[in-house]
Amino acid sequence: MVETFGITAGLRVLVTAGASGIGRVIAETFAAAGAHVHICDISSDALSACAIDHSDWGMTQCDVSEQSGVEELFKQLDEYLGGLDVLVNNAGIAGPTGGVETLSIEEWQQTININLNGQFYCTRLAVPLLKQSNNASIICLSSVAGRLGYAYRTPYAASKWAIVGLVKSLAIELGSHGIRANALLPGIVEGPRIEKVISARAQAVGVPYDEMEQEYINKISLRKMVSAQDVANQALFLCSPMGVNISGQAISVCGNVEYL
Repeated sequence: MVETFGITAGLRVLVTAGASGIGRVIAETFAAAGAHVHICDISSDALSACAIDHSDWGMTQCDVSEQSGVEELFKQLDEYLGGLDVLVNNAGIAGPTGGVETLSIEEWQQTININLNGQFYCTRLAVPLLKQSNNASIICLSSVAGRLGYAYRTPYAASKWAIVGLVKSLAIELGSHGIRANALLPGIVEGPRIEKVISARAQAVGVPYDEMEQEYINKISLRKMVSAQDVANQALFLCSPMGVNISGQAISVCGNVEYL
């Protein structure tokens, strides 16, 4: 991690799905830069494990697709942080893999409920707090699938395209209040999650895992996956003094994925 201590000193930050994966790395990066952090996560086990290393963080168990749970999250957040400067809408799922005619209505709805509705539920409650901040930002995690078509992953891609539209609209609506809104579009992020995605895709089209993994890498101009830290660094930049005039953008962190 690049030395960043103090560049977001004092900022009050909420990271959804922040107990593991990209969310945890984002939360750790903000904390290392001096921010006060509150996270939520659907997994109580992940929260308990995270608390061992970060006992000074606020933590709430929450399924962001449930409106009542998000309302409780914001009650606890306000008690812990006393306000909010940065919302990082990170929670999301990969959704099903398969031809569109094979997908169930339940699979579609679950993906939209978590990936898109969850971001809306958090944003609508965050905005009144962000309007009281002198340095407010909303970071929404989309995906490189939010700028490219993605065969066999239509619910996921649709939700990620919608997030870009949400962010661009928020930037226009909230700009007069000094609130910046940006979307991050991670590419192929190394780790267990992409391994499951590649495995499912390999099974769907009937090829070995290693062959499918190489196909994914060949789609990247830099011929390598990105890391969760790469994504966290960009989030930190956007919320720091270096990003004060960046809003309404969909920024890829992907090594330039050419197609999916």
